[in-house]
Amino acid sequence: MKRSHLLFGLLAAAMLALSACGSGNDNGSSGSGKAGKTLTLHRGNSAEPLTLDPQLASGTWENNIIGDMFIGLLTENAAGKPVPGMATGWTTSEDGLTWTFTLRDAKWSDGVPVTADDFVYSFRRLLDPATLAQYASLQYVIKNAEKVNSGELPPEALGVRAIDPHTLEIKLEYPAPYFLGLLTHYTAMPVPAHVVREKGKDWIKPENVQVNGPFKLTEWRSNDYVHIVKNPSFYDAADVCLDDIYYYAITDNNTAERQVREGKLDINNDFPGQKLEFLNKQLPGYVHIHPYLGTTYYAFNTRRKPFDDARVRNALAMALDRDFMTDKILKSGQIPAYSLVPPGVNNYPKGGRAKWAGLSLDERRAKARALLMEAGFGPDHPLEFEFTYRNTGDNPRVAPAVQSDWSQIAPWVRPTITGVETQIHYDNLRTGDFEVGDAGWIADYNDAQNFLYLLLTKTKQMNYGRYSNPEFDALVDQSNHELDMQKRAAIMRHAEQVMLDDMPIIPMWYLVNKALVNPRVTGWEDNIVDIHRSRYLCFKSDNAG
Repeated sequence: MKRSHLLFGLLAAAMLALSACGSGNDNGSSGSGKAGKTLTLHRGNSAEPLTLDPQLASGTWENNIIGDMFIGLLTENAAGKPVPGMATGWTTSEDGLTWTFTLRDAKWSDGVPVTADDFVYSFRRLLDPATLAQYASLQYVIKNAEKVNSGELPPEALGVRAIDPHTLEIKLEYPAPYFLGLLTHYTAMPVPAHVVREKGKDWIKPENVQVNGPFKLTEWRSNDYVHIVKNPSFYDAADVCLDDIYYYAITDNNTAERQVREGKLDINNDFPGQKLEFLNKQLPGYVHIHPYLGTTYYAFNTRRKPFDDARVRNALAMALDRDFMTDKILKSGQIPAYSLVPPGVNNYPKGGRAKWAGLSLDERRAKARALLMEAGFGPDHPLEFEFTYRNTGDNPRVAPAVQSDWSQIAPWVRPTITGVETQIHYDNLRTGDFEVGDAGWIADYNDAQNFLYLLLTKTKQMNYGRYSNPEFDALVDQSNHELDMQKRAAIMRHAEQVMLDDMPIIPMWYLVNKALVNPRVTGWEDNIVDIHRSRYLCFKSDNAG
């Protein structure tokens, strides 16, 4: 079935009609921007990126910038929904296993054409084990991807080929109803093959990088800011309002909130939940809160004792007072979680749930104490462990409550807590250098499989605790081959329940978007995936009401 789209021109035209461009924060630069002024946007970003290479990135704070620089076969519109990017249309075979994409005429920022060969090169590079891409497993839906990534097959065996410069074919292992959404992800974005071959790992440096998206990297000051400027070679450059953007690595949301109030930031993607009422009064029109396809959870390192014991994992999970944390500490509409998959996911009306979730907190703590004693812990054998957490956002305020809840199980339960910078913390999780660690997951595409994927044995590094259960793996694989959506949902629910009974992770709360956006910024649309590409943003004119 052929599907072709003409959404971008309509979307951009509508956006610009509603938002005549005026001047943003002026950083002192000059240029030929709209109305004779340089339009500069200042965005707070929650952490320092470790890389801006699409095939090596793994964090939302990196995606925020990478998605402004590169465009995949599909991309997101202002509402965060998949729309045509480098592909203008596509066809699928009747069995859903072969997808053929027609590419638009487009150029890299150095004028070299973007071709289907760039996509072939990029997918092969992602799955090549020599690349050490942490997120390669996300694309295992592609034919032979897992075998290529494990070294069983060469990169040339990957099910991606260029039919001609403007036609790309991708073969899949199984029909995937979420495939188009997956193609918006940064692991599916192309890199300039001609530059990467010449420059190697240095290709992403400002002096070398070439992009096919709306903005190009011009400066990166570590732990300070990333500066990107408009790319005149972008295929839709005429409808990009902003001239440049500064992304600031601000890990403390109190600091970021203050900078928004002081006019130093136009946008920040977080704020302290306990300041919600204050911010609504001080900054009318700035506060944005919206449901989010994401879950905060705590991972157990199942390769370390005693966290290889499901009794210990369940005991620690059931002892936590999620209602207190969401109502009294977070205060921004987060919902206590007893499953990994959040509500509202497409084609997944009912998921799994921790079997003890209906017990009172006192009942849960009593059961937790009994389980730990059954596992051999007590006054003569205390349970001592470290809980590490991201030293950003509200996490430092939640961690003492977590420590207190665990300590209340019994005097011989003795947790310590340690805050770690976000990017270092996630690196520790990926390498298994932790005991119990705070984490969060935001959907890459709107499907329950994207959450269950986290706990698959083959997911490797992104499965932080290295949980492995053959029954769970088999059920998820079975769901991947089921075309009946109701049967597929039932299989995934069974898989989620198997995992929750093992409790390799502790679901804590379902996330909400929290952002501060200057009302002068136009084009910002709250959406369930919290993706806001800068190509759609602008400023109200100085004369606008």
